[in-house]
Amino acid sequence: MDEIIRKIGLYGIVPVVKIERPEDTLPLAKAFCNAGLPVMEVTYRTNNAEGAIREITTEMPDMLVGAGTVIEPSQVESAVKAGAKFIVTPNLDVEVVKTCQRHNIPVLPGCATPTDIAAAMSLGLNVVKFFPAEASGGLSMIKAMNGPFGMMKFLPTGGINLDNMLDYLKNDKILAVGGTFMANEGFVRDGQFDRVEMMTHLAMFKMYGFSLAHIGINCGDEQEAKKWAGLMASMFGFDCDEGTGAIFTGCFEFMKEPYLGERGHIAIATNFLERAMFRFETMGFKFDRSQDKFNDRGDLRAAYFADEFFGFAVHLIQK
Repeated sequence: MDEIIRKIGLYGIVPVVKIERPEDTLPLAKAFCNAGLPVMEVTYRTNNAEGAIREITTEMPDMLVGAGTVIEPSQVESAVKAGAKFIVTPNLDVEVVKTCQRHNIPVLPGCATPTDIAAAMSLGLNVVKFFPAEASGGLSMIKAMNGPFGMMKFLPTGGINLDNMLDYLKNDKILAVGGTFMANEGFVRDGQFDRVEMMTHLAMFKMYGFSLAHIGINCGDEQEAKKWAGLMASMFGFDCDEGTGAIFTGCFEFMKEPYLGERGHIAIATNFLERAMFRFETMGFKFDRSQDKFNDRGDLRAAYFADEFFGFAVHLIQK
């Protein structure tokens, strides 16, 4: 998979924006970055699109900025010249796709029917924009097309919001979702970039869905683990579930012998383990990959941070 497309998938959410005034460009881009989402699609629905893309790529080179609503080959040329890293179109236009391919820039053409998808595949594409998503049958339509087009992944846009985005993202055929709900035209028009940042934070943490899974307590031996597990069970009515190396009761895991972490470990569950890891790695955190845990299919299920926190090892686990 193309590295740009891979990154879009790891971000999970692509803000779609229309920038009419040049002075709104950097404050808007910074709002997304401040919220930890350095990706955006600038639509070619204003005369300012090329200038906005150029300014972002010049002033904020770490921002992954693409051009959207591209409907003509000349707009591809304009976007590439401005520094866009990917192209998104509302429809499948063969000449637009071929122009992108000549420039070696990833393109996600808008598709809504099996005919569209078959045409995209004939052009060598394996990721498309599903647009307009909700009006075209939403996730049910994507699932229906998965049979004959199982190799295709989708970026649904159109009608995506905080209420339905998780339904899409939890389907393994969804690369990411796109939407205007984090930076609607009213927020931008009124200069409410703090609200853009807040909405982006809200969307991201809803996507990650972080929650406490359990707390592992290092005990000196099996007898001590049974003692403390029994106490918690008798105090709070928790069930005990004894395993080979630990005893679970409530949200506690009493280790029969010391494990990772000076005091123990904390497990944080997330909806999307690899996306969460990517987020933390971009923030400068490192993972101890020697401690990765996999399921029987070889899927990554748990990953430990390299550093301890207040005496505890911390790991992320897939919900």
